[in-house]
Amino acid sequence: MELTFLGATHEVTGSCFYLEACGRHILIDCGMEQGKDTFENQKLPISAAEIDAVLLTHAHMDHSGKLPILYKQGFRGMIHSTSATAALCDIMLRDSAHIQVMEAEWRNRKGKRSGIQSYEPVYDMEDTLKTLRNFVFHEYKERFVLYDGIEICFRDGGHLLGSASIEVWVTEEGATKKIVFSGDIGNRNQPLINDPQYIKEADYVIMESTYGDRNHGERPDYIGELGKILQTTFDRGGNVVIPSFAVGRTQVLLYFLRKIKDANIVKGHNGFKVYVDSPLAVESTQVFHENMIGYFDEEAMALVRKGKNPLSFPGLEAAITTEESKAINFDESPKVIISASGMCDAGRVRHHLKHNLWRKDSTILFVGYQSKGTLGQILQDGASEVKIFGEVIQVNAEIRRLSGVSGHADREGLLKWLQSFTKKPEQVFIVHGEDQVCEQFTDYLKNELGYSAVAPYSGTIYDLRSNVCLVEGERIPVDRKSELHKHESIFDRLVNAGRRLTAIIQRNRYGSNKELAKFADQINSLCDKWDR
Repeated sequence: MELTFLGATHEVTGSCFYLEACGRHILIDCGMEQGKDTFENQKLPISAAEIDAVLLTHAHMDHSGKLPILYKQGFRGMIHSTSATAALCDIMLRDSAHIQVMEAEWRNRKGKRSGIQSYEPVYDMEDTLKTLRNFVFHEYKERFVLYDGIEICFRDGGHLLGSASIEVWVTEEGATKKIVFSGDIGNRNQPLINDPQYIKEADYVIMESTYGDRNHGERPDYIGELGKILQTTFDRGGNVVIPSFAVGRTQVLLYFLRKIKDANIVKGHNGFKVYVDSPLAVESTQVFHENMIGYFDEEAMALVRKGKNPLSFPGLEAAITTEESKAINFDESPKVIISASGMCDAGRVRHHLKHNLWRKDSTILFVGYQSKGTLGQILQDGASEVKIFGEVIQVNAEIRRLSGVSGHADREGLLKWLQSFTKKPEQVFIVHGEDQVCEQFTDYLKNELGYSAVAPYSGTIYDLRSNVCLVEGERIPVDRKSELHKHESIFDRLVNAGRRLTAIIQRNRYGSNKELAKFADQINSLCDKWDR
């Protein structure tokens, strides 16, 4: 019964944890790192082919984005999630595959001119479509047997449509331990979706700490504040450009804008247009439409019962094609442009920033977390100029942040979630926070509240039967990677290929003698070639 920390350790993204129990190998999340990569993550200690199952907390890429890589490397188990998470992953992972392929094509065109070796996408659409076939859906509060000795239950995380905290019961040699993975804990009283569900019992808790060092403050008047920003900007003749995550944040903004239009809060600009310039956001909004019951909060459901769509209103325009996206910047009327990505590090929003950052009459409105090193964080920190598509752009636009709009619980919300356990867990593991935040939050839990808490680094392994740290992960900055490490990683690929082969052999144990003999001949032929 061992837990290994692989990702989102002293960092906010790349969530991944490996649980070995009852002879099974299980991953909890398999996320990509986004923004600045500070610390080096340990690789999976076994081959992907040996992983039996993945438990997925939610669809955001920093929790799900490497699933197709896992499949490409040999994983063939089931991916367990809520139905809404599976629906969102269907579009988000396909979108990610498209980006991977397009980036590879761009790099190869550029590399061809300079003689650089060709670049392969980390995964493609075929890998993604095969991955999506392996999803198994569960609803909140449904306790089910994953394997003998292992039971699972998803609880509403209140962070994103379908997001979950995951309860895991492991019984090994007569001893039962309950492990709770928080996933991303939602902000209380946020619009559209339900508050996080609180869990009463756990022996071990693995919890996020994104905002473990600060509170969001008093719940603001979102509608009033956004209405004032629109009014001021439109009166100047400018546009409001909102870099927004396509899934979750965009839908909340549409909900706010519907209320602003219904109440006629913005005066003198009747019928102002709202452009959603992101095919992913448009598809995601449709998933929200199809998954209201059981996921939307009471206020949103009241509109639904009246026959009203909480996410639609007059003046809402969707830009799907590149031509439709380009046309937005030829519309001279004041407007709202919602576009991905939320941290401005890629996507169509960069084009809208290029067209609006130099304008004194426009506003760039941030509505979510900005990782260190991203263009969004640089703009929020007051840069006077930035480079976009190789061109230096003066920052003359007003830079604003809509306070309190966060899908993550603040420090107070995190503490409320943790203190809902009726008895202190044996150990609390603090993850998914920036380096200093993890340390500060852990110290507060230990020194002020009396919890046994630790902020592990990647590679840390805990024996959960006896609550003993078997291996302490190292604090290895990414910039210490060496050429030797790069060569070792190629050898690692070979070792993992061997492990994958072993796992495939085990899976075919009861195949026909004829097929197994053929398989053995193929392996021996390959061995003869290299055994020299």
